[in-house]
Amino acid sequence: MQTTTLYDRDFYAWTQRQIQLLQARQWEQVDIENLIEELDSLGKQQRQELRHRLGVLLGYLLKWRYQPEARSRSWTATVREQRQQIQDLLDDNPSLQLYLSEAIAKAYRYGLALVERETAIQLKHLSQTCPFSEADIFDEPVEL
Repeated sequence: MQTTTLYDRDFYAWTQRQIQLLQARQWEQVDIENLIEELDSLGKQQRQELRHRLGVLLGYLLKWRYQPEARSRSWTATVREQRQQIQDLLDDNPSLQLYLSEAIAKAYRYGLALVERETAIQLKHLSQTCPFSEADIFDEPVEL
């Protein structure tokens, strides 16, 4: 019979207990295995958020480039918001900067999916690798 742990029953209570144990330096009682798993998961979430935000940004930059007649204030606002959110994420997690090139390459697929979902642009007409430099992604003006 498998024993149900606090981690399995009440995640929030488990986190609070781990904090108490760490603050009290009661190392032998800390749930090391699950703590390692959760810390690893937190790091992956930051990378995933970066890829997601880059995907949205890249999708809108593609729409901006290939559908100039459809440009709107909403698109401008989305580009600005994603740029700011990405910058905030990088400011809060400077080591993600080392992952940025890889994240852009991976996120470009999400950008293509956004374009396919939201426009009539055929993906066969778009590059399958990101055509934007980092300067284009973060600094290219998107003004109406």
